[in-house]
Amino acid sequence: MGLREDHKVVLAAVVVAALGLLLQLDGDAARTGFAWDRAALEGGEYWRLVTGHFVHLGWSHLALNLAGLALITWITGSAYSPLRWLIIAVLTIATIDAGFWYLYTNLDWYVGLSGLLHGLLIAGLVAGVRARDREALVLGVLVAAKLGWEQVVGPLPGSESTSGGAVIIDAHLYGAIGGLLGALVLWRRVGPKASL
Repeated sequence: MGLREDHKVVLAAVVVAALGLLLQLDGDAARTGFAWDRAALEGGEYWRLVTGHFVHLGWSHLALNLAGLALITWITGSAYSPLRWLIIAVLTIATIDAGFWYLYTNLDWYVGLSGLLHGLLIAGLVAGVRARDREALVLGVLVAAKLGWEQVVGPLPGSESTSGGAVIIDAHLYGAIGGLLGALVLWRRVGPKASL
């Protein structure tokens, strides 16, 4: 008897949370060794393209991101199979990394899960809108308004003091774009009843 699909998604979220906690236990050493770091990437440390999204500024930053992960898992976790979520996560991380590298060229350093979280949320909301869920549409409009606010005004009030450092708002935007791309790729390539 195997795990149900929704249990597998929750298990994946628990694994991501555990990874974040383990890295946070190593503190500054983990941030130094695993952060998205332009100079280190130029030196061939390509693992940072992935690991930078799983290390955090501190415990409060990690707690905020894990609360977001739990909320997104609760709201949209059943929208896709675990494999589809993995595809969305990979496309989201790749989009964030490409955005940082090619568009945000003065960014030297980044840590945190929030960009990926924005991608996962948008992908889940796309599935909800596709299923004609009004709440998903309303939440999608609110997330779009938040992203617009960040691009015009800057980080939401209190977000930098709560997270313990500068908020890289473009990570949220690039993540949302990556999640949207992932959802659209799955929508076009695989119908809703497919087993992928």
